[in-house]
Amino acid sequence: MPSVHDRGGMPTTEPIDRSSHEWADWEHLVNALVGVLRRRDLLNVDELRRGIEAMSPPEYEASTYYERWSASIETILVEKGILSADEIAEAAQEVDARWG
Repeated sequence: MPSVHDRGGMPTTEPIDRSSHEWADWEHLVNALVGVLRRRDLLNVDELRRGIEAMSPPEYEASTYYERWSASIETILVEKGILSADEIAEAAQEVDARWG
C-alpha cells in the first residue's frame, strides 16, 4: 500500500495546479537552512525525503511544500540530538513574538 506522498500512477480527476507561487520570506529561510545543513553534513536529501515521507497522512495533506520540509528538518535534527523539540519550540515562540 503506497504512502500518502506516493502518488505516481494514481488516477485522479483533480486538475494540476500550474499557477505561479510567490515565495514567502519563511520559505526562502527554510530553503537556505536545508542548504546550510547539507553543507555542514548535518542533513542530506535522503534524510529530508524520509522525514517528509514519515509524516502522517493528515499532516502531509494539510502542509505546503516548505511546511513539509520544515517538519522534516525538525524531525531529523531532534533524531540526531542536534536540537531538542523544546529548544525548537522555544525558538519558534521567540520568532513569533519578534516577527508576529
